[in-house]
Amino acid sequence: MPEKQFKSLKEFYPYYLTEHTNTTSRILHFIGTGLVALAFFTGFLFHNWHFFLAMPVLGYGFAWVGHFFFEKNKPATFKYPCYSLASDFILFYDLLTGKQGFVVKK
Repeated sequence: MPEKQFKSLKEFYPYYLTEHTNTTSRILHFIGTGLVALAFFTGFLFHNWHFFLAMPVLGYGFAWVGHFFFEKNKPATFKYPCYSLASDFILFYDLLTGKQGFVVKK
């Protein structure tokens, strides 16, 4: 059976959410994405490129721990890097505003 090909972020995001149902994984994603945003603004504010270098380590480090140890799945980043990155920020915003919960209702 051929694998689904996503044509838009709007189409991809519901799939992304099914790959992020573990509470601990969602918390780790939230922390990692928050630290990425903080590193970006800190690097920009202080004109220090070290903060920009830390961004992928912070973001992917927290997210991949969530996937490998708690979700027990492979991150969507490997197949859909752009949609996955955008979805990380959408999920961060949705968690921050309460549109999504850290605990997924089944």
